[in-house]
Amino acid sequence: MARRSLSNPSELAYYLAHAPVGVEIADLARIAGSRWAVEECFQAAKNQCGLDEYEVRRYVGWYRHITLAMLVHAFLGVLAAQTQDTAKGAAETTPPASSPSPWQTSGAYWTLSCPTPDPTRTDDSTH
Repeated sequence: MARRSLSNPSELAYYLAHAPVGVEIADLARIAGSRWAVEECFQAAKNQCGLDEYEVRRYVGWYRHITLAMLVHAFLGVLAAQTQDTAKGAAETTPPASSPSPWQTSGAYWTLSCPTPDPTRTDDSTH
């Protein structure tokens, strides 16, 4: 299978595809195009979740690290989707509702925002 670049029509990319007999060429093209989404997912997991920061000697340790890193990446993806849904539903004139999660996204990175207590505030319930 060959793919032509949309930005540079003279540039071609070639794929060797193994598929069962009867698979449509449109399905092969769709699957080949999804490769970049998978690559971006792994790159984001490396940058945000430490997918590539393992120092283990055995398979079990490596497997645990990879599993936990991908679990964290999935968790952060769900939080990002929830944050986007909340932002889309809010009117432009009203401030966005506070996120139920302390994890906040800033561009391509996640931060844990922890509220700091106000030292000047007195709590009436302690008297």
